[in-house]
This record gives sequence, C-alpha cells and structure tokens, in this order.
Amino acid sequence: MIQLIERGWYQQASWLKVLRPLSILFTRLSKRRRDKFQSSDLLYQPPVPVIVVGNISVGGTGKTPVVLALIELLRSYGYRPGVVSRGYGGKPPSYPWRVADHQSSIETGDEPLLIHTRGQVPVVIDPDRPAAVRHLLANSDCNLVISDDGLQHYALKRDIEIAVIDGVRGLGNQRCLPEGPLREPPERLSEVDFVLQNGGTEVQHPRSQIFTLASIQIMPLQGVQTYSAKDWLDGHSVKKVHAVCGIGNPERFFNTLKELGLEVIEHGFSDHHQYTKADFNGLQNYPIIMTEKDAVKCKNFDIPDSWVLQVAAMLPDTFKDSLLQRLAAIDTEGKENG
Repeated sequence: MIQLIERGWYQQASWLKVLRPLSILFTRLSKRRRDKFQSSDLLYQPPVPVIVVGNISVGGTGKTPVVLALIELLRSYGYRPGVVSRGYGGKPPSYPWRVADHQSSIETGDEPLLIHTRGQVPVVIDPDRPAAVRHLLANSDCNLVISDDGLQHYALKRDIEIAVIDGVRGLGNQRCLPEGPLREPPERLSEVDFVLQNGGTEVQHPRSQIFTLASIQIMPLQGVQTYSAKDWLDGHSVKKVHAVCGIGNPERFFNTLKELGLEVIEHGFSDHHQYTKADFNGLQNYPIIMTEKDAVKCKNFDIPDSWVLQVAAMLPDTFKDSLLQRLAAIDTEGKENG
C-alpha cells in the first residue's frame, strides 16, 4: 500500500484526493508547531554559524552528497565544520552520541556514519538537535555546525537554510502528507536561503540552482584501492552488474550506472534498509555495485566481487560564492570564526 501511495504522489493520481482532509490537518499542525517555536524563547542560538541542509519532501533528494561537498568547501576556506543529525535508524546506547569509525550503522544510522568516515568530521546524533549541538561544541573545536536533514527541527535556530529537491521527481503532486510527499507546503521553498536541485533538465522551482552528482571512483567493499569509473570499466569485460541500493530514490542510482554504460540487474530495498548477508544470496555471476550509504552497513560482509560507487555533488559556483559571502557577513555580525 505504501509503495502504491508513493507512486501516486509522482504520477498525479487523482484517487489520492480522498486523503486531502488528513493532508490539511497535517499542514495545519506543522504550521502551528513552527509558529510556536518562532514566537517563543524556546529556540537555542549556538555561538557559531549554523547551516541547515534538508528538504521539504520525504524520500531521497541527494542531501548527503551536498553535506559532504559543503564540508569540503568550508574546510578549504578555513572553517572547522561539525555535523549534527537525528541519526535515523540508529540505536546508540545513549544520547547525545558521538559517531566513531569503529561503530556500526546499527548504532549510528547509515548517513551519520558515512558523513563521519568520508567527511572526516565530528558527528553527533540526537533527536534533540540543540542537545546535539551543545555536545558537539563542548567536545570538539568546531566553529561551524551543519545540521543534516534539520529543516523541520525548529528548536535549533539557524543562520542559513538550504533545501535540496529532486530534479526529476520534483515535488510530486505538491501536496503535503499523506496526499502528497511534502513535509511542508511548496511555499516553504520561498523562505529558505538556497534551493539546490539535484539534476534534471528543467528548473523545478524559480529559485533552484542545479547541481549534479559525478561518479568519481569505484572501490572494493573491502579494501582501499580505488579506480576511476573508466579504469574499472576497462578492467571488466562483462558489463552486466547487480546494483544493490537502499536509498530514498533507487532509480537515481540505477540510472547512474546505466549512464556509465552498464547493464543493470536492479535490487532495490527500502530507504535505510539494514542489510544481512542473506540479502546477497543468489547474486552471483556478475559484480555487485552499491552506494556508499549501503556500503557502511555491509563493510563486514564477505561478499565476493562487491564494489562501491562513490559520487560527489558538483555545486554551482554561484551558490558557493553566495554561501561564503553570507557566512562572512554572519562572522562580521559577531559570531565566532576561530
């Protein structure tokens, strides 16, 4: 039933109108919650700049690659970023929880572990974002905080909001849950500081700046040697692969592999799927390729001929320049820079 509803969101299914009363209620409650925080003294104002990266729709939009690209950009300009996250799917012993290399995605959630290991930044998870930020600042030398998927976590005051949208699926039928895929109405995009659109040939929102995901290298699931996509393809005479993917929009990953010239046998799982070795039974005869988000949950499995595709968000120069200007203005207003 859930999959049927999700397909309906993006196929403009008319039967979803029966859910409109629930969507109206959801929208009102969301607005009431936001107004409550904005009109009270409940917001926590950290002493360093806070950048929120999120979306207004459920499902994957390419938010994690954006966070990783921001870490790299900000570090190159002298900032010391740290990340806070809800840690969806993770079950740490306590909160707030500092992510470490040796931990498993069962403790941390898949995205926080990926951000920590690839971004090499301190990451703290806690459903209470202010508590996560306090812990991060007390136990690291961060002078800037990125809140991963925190657009609707209003208890944390933010300096810059970045909304990421899918350039192919857009906002679906532009209705809030459950009639549509939105957590907040489309008008919310007019209030954020930046709208980044992941791919697509048509602008999905008047304020969108389009970025792309580039396939930068392929590496074995176990091991450290890396290959460019071209070198990996040149070394494999068979162009058919098993594509294993548990992200919000698996089609994006499958299409990326097809664009590399591969014939793809698709194996899609639900977002944040916790893999077991049994999930790979019968995937023989051809190489297995998965996303980095899947790989952090499978790194201890002994799966022959298994590979990881690493991608990077190629952010527009106009966006990067504007973001850095905004941060410079925030610094001159009195927040710490070092």
